[in-house]
Amino acid sequence: MSSSTLPSELVAVRIGFAAGSAAAIVTAAAGPLACVLMKLATFLAPGAQIPTGGEVVGDAVVAFADGTSVLDRLTSGDRTPATGASHPLADVTLLAPVPQPRAIFGIGLNYAAHAAEQGAKTPEVPIVFLMLPSSAAPPGGPVVCPPVVRRLDYEGELGVVMGAGGEVAGYVVCDDVSARDLQAREPQWTRAKGFDTSCPYGPWITTADEVGDPEDLRLQTWVNGELRQDARTNDLIFSIPELVTFISETCTLMPGDLIATGTPSGVGMAMDPRVFLQSGDVIRIEIESLGSIEHAVA
Repeated sequence: MSSSTLPSELVAVRIGFAAGSAAAIVTAAAGPLACVLMKLATFLAPGAQIPTGGEVVGDAVVAFADGTSVLDRLTSGDRTPATGASHPLADVTLLAPVPQPRAIFGIGLNYAAHAAEQGAKTPEVPIVFLMLPSSAAPPGGPVVCPPVVRRLDYEGELGVVMGAGGEVAGYVVCDDVSARDLQAREPQWTRAKGFDTSCPYGPWITTADEVGDPEDLRLQTWVNGELRQDARTNDLIFSIPELVTFISETCTLMPGDLIATGTPSGVGMAMDPRVFLQSGDVIRIEIESLGSIEHAVA
């Protein structure tokens, strides 16, 4: 299935890709999106215990003066610049941009090279699974491995964050941490991929207008400083518009919902010999134009 041949009867969605991008193929009757570039963040200011929503500007994060949250901004589409208190990024604690998304949709085997390293056939339709709101974790973690899990693995991924009206609001870096032992023996992946803290993401939401072509970004993953994954998102089997449309056939996508679009080759399970995460390991994932997240396994 290619983006250019999507059936016309499928649910229409608005995708905030840059004008002229090959991915900008699905629009709504409401017309084009305003091109306002922002990086939306949720953070704890120094000494604070209550999360604050704001905008990353250079090396600082500026709070929304009216007290709105990132989810509020995603829901309303408001891109008014933040004018509240400003803090150096180095002085705040970044949280997951939407601390508990209503839904986290994962996509399995969505990179051609990853399917090949697993010895799997290319899927004919997207493989969709769900994670829980409690699966979300701050970009700095930690990831808490359940005691029952013995084979923990990383999956660096491009995340899509939804706005109102089926619009893709922006993009994030995420880690679809996976319990390979549970995944191998349980046909449903809820426990293997949806356990608490299994999906650190962030560091902020880069609005769609700010990303030239989300399907041609470099994605890299390091474990304890060793480069494990180095790929580009142009290896995606199903494009972002295809994923949004496929999910929307049966599920209404709401503001703040997260779609983890799949991981490229280089996961620990595919190494020879296989290498799994241990307590104290540090995972760093960086995606071109979106920043990086870094977290440890507790």
